Amino acid sequence: MQLQHLLGIEYLNPQQINTILDLADHYANKNRTDSRNSNVLLGCTQINMFFENSTRTQASFEIAGKRLGADVMNMSMEASSIKKGETLVDTALTLNAMHPDLLVVRHPHSGAVDLLAQKVNCAVINAGDGRHEHPTQALLDALTIRRSKGRLHRLNIAICGDIAHSRVARSNIILLGKMENRLRLIGPATLMPTDINEFGAEVYHDMQEGLKDVDVVMMLRLQSERMDGGFIPSEREYYHRYGLDAGKLSFAKPDAIVMHPGPMNRGIEIDGEIADDLNLSVIQEQVEMGVAVRMAAMEILMHNSRQNKKEMNE
Repeated sequence: MQLQHLLGIEYLNPQQINTILDLADHYANKNRTDSRNSNVLLGCTQINMFFENSTRTQASFEIAGKRLGADVMNMSMEASSIKKGETLVDTALTLNAMHPDLLVVRHPHSGAVDLLAQKVNCAVINAGDGRHEHPTQALLDALTIRRSKGRLHRLNIAICGDIAHSRVARSNIILLGKMENRLRLIGPATLMPTDINEFGAEVYHDMQEGLKDVDVVMMLRLQSERMDGGFIPSEREYYHRYGLDAGKLSFAKPDAIVMHPGPMNRGIEIDGEIADDLNLSVIQEQVEMGVAVRMAAMEILMHNSRQNKKEMNE
């Protein structure tokens, strides 16, 4: 599996996706034991660069790196030289001189992580770039679905809410589509991308109609920070029409699972009782699977990097 970076799901084929998920499944089980730590990344330096705040994703990557034995450094980008006018390329060149083995990058602009990957001599993982992609989130969602449903193909999956501004939605649409699932996108027309017809999914503007007989209900956070206009009449009206409650969920299959990438806006995107119902919700398992997926991705990238360096030295 010759991956140098993990920049997006669009660059992966189904076999590569399954390879990552299989290793992540191993780590998910290992993380539930007392022997969860290893030395797979012993001697490796991992730098987390988050140009946007993210408590759970950054913490997940940090825990994943430390469990694999890496030296993990979190850079405070709020106090970085970028705030003083340094370009992203100059930052990349500075980091290159420090010889890190792995960069984990979240950035508010689409394509910024790809640019950074072109300028550094180490592996790069995209932890979310603008509205583009969030590959490890889609992979952890896929692992959660696979463990809950026993498979990751030929399922009816509804992705609901703010599709237009969500990199999580984009990565999931790509991944779940590659794995031969039937996708439904549900939300108001104002929160659908302009190129929605190119996504290969069914589009619904009514929750009851869209949720009929689905196996998986994936709710999305309202990306208020990316909105520059009146995309919804009010939060109250949004919850009435598109927030997941018991009434709307009753149209899905009886054994349907409920997902949310977090952080949740309870009473806006999802009813709190549904979010906390362990018979329905796998939201906490998503968080748990995040560590396992990131461990798997980092191990694969570091293995490839070491192999490449070994071949170059021979």
